[in-house]
Amino acid sequence: MTHPQDDDARAAIDGGRAALGIELGSTRIKACLIDEQGRTLASGGCEWENALVDGLWTYDLDDVRSGAQAAFAELAADVRQRYGTELRELGSIGVSAMMHGYLAFDADGRLLVPFRTWRNVNTERAAEALSGALSWNMPLRWSAAHLLQAAIDREEHVASIARITTLSGYVHRLLTGEDVLGIGDASGMFPIDPAARDYDARALGIADQLLAAEGAGHLSFSRVLPAVRRAGDAAGALTEEGARLLDPDGPLRPGAVAAAPEGDAGTGMVATNAVTPRTGNVSAGTSIFAMVVLERPLARPHEEIDIVTTPAGDLVAMVHCNNGASELGAWAGVFREFARALGQDPSTDEVFGALFAGALEPGADDGILAYNHLSGEPIAGLAEGRPLIVRTPASQLTLPGLMRAQVRGAFATLSLGMRTLAEEDVAIDAMYAHGGMFRTAGVAQRLLADAVGAPVLVGDTAAEGGAWGMAVLAAFRRTVARGEARPEELPTWLDATVFVETRVTRSEPTDDERADHERYLARWSEGLAIERAATASTR
Repeated sequence: MTHPQDDDARAAIDGGRAALGIELGSTRIKACLIDEQGRTLASGGCEWENALVDGLWTYDLDDVRSGAQAAFAELAADVRQRYGTELRELGSIGVSAMMHGYLAFDADGRLLVPFRTWRNVNTERAAEALSGALSWNMPLRWSAAHLLQAAIDREEHVASIARITTLSGYVHRLLTGEDVLGIGDASGMFPIDPAARDYDARALGIADQLLAAEGAGHLSFSRVLPAVRRAGDAAGALTEEGARLLDPDGPLRPGAVAAAPEGDAGTGMVATNAVTPRTGNVSAGTSIFAMVVLERPLARPHEEIDIVTTPAGDLVAMVHCNNGASELGAWAGVFREFARALGQDPSTDEVFGALFAGALEPGADDGILAYNHLSGEPIAGLAEGRPLIVRTPASQLTLPGLMRAQVRGAFATLSLGMRTLAEEDVAIDAMYAHGGMFRTAGVAQRLLADAVGAPVLVGDTAAEGGAWGMAVLAAFRRTVARGEARPEELPTWLDATVFVETRVTRSEPTDDERADHERYLARWSEGLAIERAATASTR
């Protein structure tokens, strides 16, 4: 997305018309400021990392607050450096974050147990019980499974729960005082009724019975879950306390209208303009997932497929893989170290450009298999992960072959899940891809098209990410608040306002490429036995 002229940008900032999006990702907290047409004005960010505490993955909530401050501070400094002005007033604001997980609070707002992230898969009994009772695939990482599992385990804190939420919902409450959640993020807590644009009432009643059977009859999902809001719906405004959290000693004023907080899947759909039926997107980061907006509900539940929604509330089939581009990034880091040892200092983009240069060479990875599993991967049947590279003695170990194997391996688990959608006759006109690995033109895009069996489009917003997508949702909320659009008009507003000048490249797999990928995937699937053996022998 191009930057506007400095005078126009400064006018948007000084006039209080800019929209701020903040996204708390797995390894980085990002902030993005845009104008009313979605053009990026400034950005900021900071690194952070999860920790394994008492066997569960978590983030310290003090790091949430300090990280949001650091990302905003860097963005505000970017505004000063670019435009010579202070960021005093926002037109709108929105927060997104990793979906799912479990944040439980008592009636006084005290956190009852450390934040349990989406990476925790200790909820098998609860997920199985909910899936069977609801006739719905309940993934291990969903908030409903975490709550019921806590009741099954007779955890002491269950008696004190007044509300639960996700990470985006937590930060939104800090900024606005409102306990609400965007429908896309809410759909990763509990099943949504697409007609009502709210939690499924029948499912709520059944889930409450399961809680009661575990001695938690004092709880009701409908009372502890946050209220659901669509994109464009009222979700509060930035308070004085929220402004000081972001900008403790600075000039930021309260009053910006707030968009409903969303999950990273929803902001990825917005960032790629994949919010209408027969479109989808692939988001590649620490995890990798594909979202396909459905024309109709699936015929039956599938363990490989989560059913969530767009930020507008339309049903989406989600293929979620816990492991994405982290292993690929680690290899890039090794090669960057090597370059520095030779006296060079290439940028990240230069490293990936060099590594990917030969990755499209057919046959370069013959006899080489790469597995990117740093953690368990349900779609691949792995309870734990061990990243591996395996090759036959006759294979040729070259840079193009190594990188082709790595990129194909990063998409292989996703490809297994996409097979299920093909069996359901889900129509896909195009998949839009975004994430840092798509910054190297054409390479990951081409191999992804082979993996998903559909055309893959990459726009010039592909590397903007979720913070930009959340800023766009914030701008849309302000548009609705001003009476210039209705919430149900999100897709047409995106087309007419944000993506009207977006440049897109398209890659469509040939029949030969698809056949080659199917042969590759068969070999890769057989090789999972190697990873299981590695897991068993390296505990």
